[in-house]
Amino acid sequence: MPTFITILVIIVVYVLLRGLKVVKEYERGVVLTLGKYAGTREPGLTWIFVLFGVQEMIVVDIRINSTEIPQQEVITKDNVPVGINAVVYFHVLNADKAILKIRNYNSAITQYAQAALRDVIGGVELDTILSEREKIAEEMKKGVDIVTGEWGINITDIRIQDIELPADMKRVMAKQAESERERRAIVIQSQGEFEAAEKLAQAAGRLSATPGGLALRTLETIEKINPDPSKTVIFALPIEFMQGIQSLTDYFKDKK
Repeated sequence: MPTFITILVIIVVYVLLRGLKVVKEYERGVVLTLGKYAGTREPGLTWIFVLFGVQEMIVVDIRINSTEIPQQEVITKDNVPVGINAVVYFHVLNADKAILKIRNYNSAITQYAQAALRDVIGGVELDTILSEREKIAEEMKKGVDIVTGEWGINITDIRIQDIELPADMKRVMAKQAESERERRAIVIQSQGEFEAAEKLAQAAGRLSATPGGLALRTLETIEKINPDPSKTVIFALPIEFMQGIQSLTDYFKDKK
């Protein structure tokens, strides 16, 4: 009799220990009893009756996960072939739905995201794709999220990574960018010349207002051009210059 009790105690202890499970903070445990949903276990220590396969617990990770959309060859609205790949970020909101309503939600999300990418890209032009990535990704997210919401999964974000353009399109865009840089350089140079001309006009106005000022400025310029006294520089001076010299001479005579 004691032997029987000992064996029974060992069996009970074994069943109890075998059924002990630990659910981590970032996990949820979906319990099935004889194949039927029996509840979802929260984080902590829990127990299920594992003997004879009466119960089983499927652990679901509820942290944010990611899946990559491989490069898709899509024709845009303006008939330009582009290659686009993206990354989908998601997490499980309802563990029992993620297990009971879809067999492999990672694969299903990837397939739906690929279809959404083709639909969205096929409805917009190339310029929109290049300038409004975030808007396109948001449209993809809305389309995928409607379906995955029924599986208890939330799409947190979709990021478009690379946009591969045809070689001839790259050359055209490079020429366009170069033309734009040249145009900006010309505009900046023109603005500088305009400002310099304004300053020269102001300086000329002040020199003209001073008797002989323009003539003195001319002489200074001549001196800077030829600092070597052994060389001779010949200028054809306008009559206004000679008049300026005369005015300057008269000005100094009056001062005396």
